[in-house]
Amino acid sequence: MDLIEKLVDLEKLKDYHFLLELVIILAAVKLAGHFSKKIGQPSVFGELLVGIILGPAILGWIVVDPKQPGLIKELAEVGVILLMFLAGLETDVEEFKKTAYGSSLVAVGGVIFPLILGFAVGLMFGYNTSTSIFIGTLLVATSVSISVQTLRELGQLQTKEGITILGAAVLDDVLGIILLSVVVGFTAGGGGGSVVDIMILLAKIVLFFVLTIVIGRFLLPRLFRWSANLMTSEVLLAFGIITALGFAYSAEMFGLAGIVGSYFAGLMLSLTKYRTELFERVEIIAFSFFVPIFFVSIGVTADVSGLTKEILLLMVVLSLVAILTKLIGAGLGAKLAGFNWNSSMGIGAGMVARGEVGLIVASIGLTRGLIDNDLFTVTVIIVLVTTLVTPPMLKAIFSRKKVKQGS
Repeated sequence: MDLIEKLVDLEKLKDYHFLLELVIILAAVKLAGHFSKKIGQPSVFGELLVGIILGPAILGWIVVDPKQPGLIKELAEVGVILLMFLAGLETDVEEFKKTAYGSSLVAVGGVIFPLILGFAVGLMFGYNTSTSIFIGTLLVATSVSISVQTLRELGQLQTKEGITILGAAVLDDVLGIILLSVVVGFTAGGGGGSVVDIMILLAKIVLFFVLTIVIGRFLLPRLFRWSANLMTSEVLLAFGIITALGFAYSAEMFGLAGIVGSYFAGLMLSLTKYRTELFERVEIIAFSFFVPIFFVSIGVTADVSGLTKEILLLMVVLSLVAILTKLIGAGLGAKLAGFNWNSSMGIGAGMVARGEVGLIVASIGLTRGLIDNDLFTVTVIIVLVTTLVTPPMLKAIFSRKKVKQGS
């Protein structure tokens, strides 16, 4: 030990511990993705699962506080922004317009069912009305980033079902943000100005989408044509990432989640001649570094030590409610839109994962005093469970669809 201390400055090494964490994460994710494919599951399933193994729940090698900023958390945020940017680039805009009606029904069904049943479970476990409403709001949140990656692997992202899921997730996010604003306004002491605040929020959301369309259709193509003349390397890639991050920041500024902005950045650029080349270049940097960190960051937030039996029971009940309400609510919406039962269940399954959106909503509830630390931990586990079950469910449902089509 003395010899090691003489050869290595252990104190100085602590400053570079993040490098070791990144090495562990990247190596583990690629190996886990490989073994997941070997057992017939999408690689994202193993990539999510390895986060639990590396995190405090099992090995404790990687520790991320979901309530505090940090390198892993911030790199993960870039990862999900690039993932949704790629999803936008892949989306067929004409098909996106065609599925608008179906996406709306799916989104509404995916909001009403979780909200009502989440509220009922909160009351059943003895929480007050404000906290129970917020529990319902927590279950409304949808994160389609995991579904996007799974659908890509299954070759279903460009199908009518895949595009409906994407459209519904965007609308679901808008509805969820509005609902969150209403709940916070009326339950956290903001009753006086709540209606005004909500109207302002709605105006900001409309303004965001108007500006997005105007900038995307008229300014971005000119910007990319101009950038092609710059005498420097990887200009297209750099401006693609700048666009994704810039639109994500703008979405946050207008009261929406960053992933909505990055998705629409990709959607706008999918209409340009740079679509294919941009996708290929961004995909390399995203999936070699940033996206693996995002997948692991979800798993490493899980820590169930010190929870009481009642909280553990609440965790189980809410996890089941979170899965079933999206599966049934969004699935019924899809059925009303004219999809068959198999496709409807596939769309419902695609809306199950809560991901980083659920954590954002939970963090707001914690800082506003609407939920306590135990409920925050429950939310983290719900996010983890719903995210883990989504890839196998999508795989099972869409594999059955392929078998039916082939027969």
